[in-house]
Amino acid sequence: MSVNREAALREINNIVLPDGRTLENADLVRAFTVDGDTIRFVLEVADAAVARSLAPVEAEAKRRLEALPGVARVQIVMTAPAAGKQPPQPVRSSGAAPSLQIGRHPTAQAGPQPIPGVKSIIAIGSGKGGVGKSTVTSNLAVALARAGRRVGLLDADIYGPSQPRMMGVSARPASPDGQHIEPLHAHGVTVMSIGLMLKEGEAVVWRGPMLMGAMQQMLQQVNWGELDVLLIDLPPGTGDVQLSLCQKAAVTGAVIVSTPQDVALLDARRAIDMFNKLKTPVLGLVENMSAYVCPNCGHEAHLFGHGGVAAEAAAMNLPFLGELPLELEVRLAGDSGRPIALGDGAAAEAYGRLAARLIRDGVA
Repeated sequence: MSVNREAALREINNIVLPDGRTLENADLVRAFTVDGDTIRFVLEVADAAVARSLAPVEAEAKRRLEALPGVARVQIVMTAPAAGKQPPQPVRSSGAAPSLQIGRHPTAQAGPQPIPGVKSIIAIGSGKGGVGKSTVTSNLAVALARAGRRVGLLDADIYGPSQPRMMGVSARPASPDGQHIEPLHAHGVTVMSIGLMLKEGEAVVWRGPMLMGAMQQMLQQVNWGELDVLLIDLPPGTGDVQLSLCQKAAVTGAVIVSTPQDVALLDARRAIDMFNKLKTPVLGLVENMSAYVCPNCGHEAHLFGHGGVAAEAAAMNLPFLGELPLELEVRLAGDSGRPIALGDGAAAEAYGRLAARLIRDGVA
């Protein structure tokens, strides 16, 4: 028996909150979807304290929905949009804060060097900002970890580090010896970001040599351990960080993320040309925000066009690695520190296919 979305919503609308309002009046439900026998939705609340007070409401909603005929599973995510919100279950690190200075000038080395213990290094790049590159990187890392790979994630977007929020980590990494940094761990992924070394909202005002020095330190002075693959979330564009990475590390290859429209593809071509000049293989292209499916009526819309990245890959004789959907749940999951690839559904499956493709190609 198929589940009617509106009927399912009516089952929970009259649940009373601690402040006396109903769930419907409070307007907390977001992204309510019915996928076969599974119901998924988000409760978007003000902060962590409100989230804790609504635990009985969450439990009651789950009980009511699971009692409906044809419902086998109910998945509820509680999240808050506020910038000051603490991610759920943040991963903490013991030990002293690093005493080494991040952002010093780079030291000389004889060409690109491997990272001890790391089998493969994949750079995730884009020609421009706003195409979802960091979201793709965090979810791909989680998908690879779910596939059994030992995965590291380096947030190399020095000016705009977002991986701490997306991966749900917030502690300052330890450096017991003042020379090497102990990374954090979340969702099966080893994580390091310059954002973990700064106060939230603090700007990085560095010239090129300091950027290159910071990249060298995060590559060579972080105790990455034994990894099958290290994903590096690059900043947009074709600047000092990309140059430093390819000069300092033995990069296996690059994955280019783009949305389908022409203006994004113009910049993606520049990113591909940059990697070609740096003699870094381009492993393939990913089309992000490829399609949006309305959760109310099921209509599929292509807000940024469709198929442009696949056509570009074919024209440049490069692999097309797949399409990723545009979904509200992806944004909510990233804001809450629990990437969408941790769960089930169309978006998680798309990231699973991307991870499987890289594993099958022997690069992850």
